[in-house]
Amino acid sequence: MTAGIADDKTNDQPAIIAGNVFVENLKQAIDLDAVVKATLKDSNKLSIGTFSTVYKAVMPSGMVLMARRLKSMDRTIIHHQNKMIRELERLSKLCHDNLVRPVGYVVYEDVVLLLHHYLPNGTLAQLLHESSKKSEYETDWPTRLSIAIGVAEGLAFLHHVAIIHLDISSFNVLLDADFQPLVGEVEISKLLDPSRGTASISAVAGSFGYIPPEYAYTMQVTAPGNVYSYGVVLLEILTTRLPVDEDFGEGLDLVKWVHGAPARGETPEQILDARLSTVSFGWRREMLAALKVALLCTDSTPAKRPKMKKVVEMLQEIKQI
Repeated sequence: MTAGIADDKTNDQPAIIAGNVFVENLKQAIDLDAVVKATLKDSNKLSIGTFSTVYKAVMPSGMVLMARRLKSMDRTIIHHQNKMIRELERLSKLCHDNLVRPVGYVVYEDVVLLLHHYLPNGTLAQLLHESSKKSEYETDWPTRLSIAIGVAEGLAFLHHVAIIHLDISSFNVLLDADFQPLVGEVEISKLLDPSRGTASISAVAGSFGYIPPEYAYTMQVTAPGNVYSYGVVLLEILTTRLPVDEDFGEGLDLVKWVHGAPARGETPEQILDARLSTVSFGWRREMLAALKVALLCTDSTPAKRPKMKKVVEMLQEIKQI
């Protein structure tokens, strides 16, 4: 068994089948048994996503990790452990500031835990949709624009190395101590790759409200589909509205609500989060420019959507206005 697994176990704690820490200087700091123990307590639960549940795990060394427990929709991951390990090791070496990279993994019974550095500011969804409840989540427009650019840069890099993300949403964007965004669940995109027969399209379509309309009939996860989902995230950043909200009206989601504004006689300014757009003319101008980018990303025709590299360029130009 690899380093970091303790010899003494409680009677009710499951035995670890396999596990490893990829980062050499973290091997002594990470106790894999402590990771498993942390994920057995609901009080350590940080978030629940389409493919996984994330827990906070405090090591005896004092180090804090995020342990992502994969949901049991795909047992083939466990049955192909060697392939999983190779993919995780490869992903741990991806060098980009806006990606959450695995630092290790644990397998026990039929459960897979993926280990990551702990990111203290939670998810982008929390920042946007809990800001009215908690003052610590309040941010200004420059911070939101920087987050939008960072997420776009992370996705552009993934597309550059031929990785299509399976579940882009504000819940899968994590924020570090400086509010720098990191795209999460990247490894899920490799472990649950429908093109390799490891998951059905129904399992990897993404989160409700972010799913591109063409997925209903193409049954394929694509780069243009990623762009659409990113556009939904950008609309969230601009409007502080949830992707799906009954206030939009029957049959409407955030994308349809925004695109339908002219027909309702509403101006673009009325769509934006007024707490930000009314602060200054400069902020409003930048937000309106970013709104145009979001509209391009969420075009109903996949071929008309810009590539993520172009999205990065357009948003960076806005920041330099």
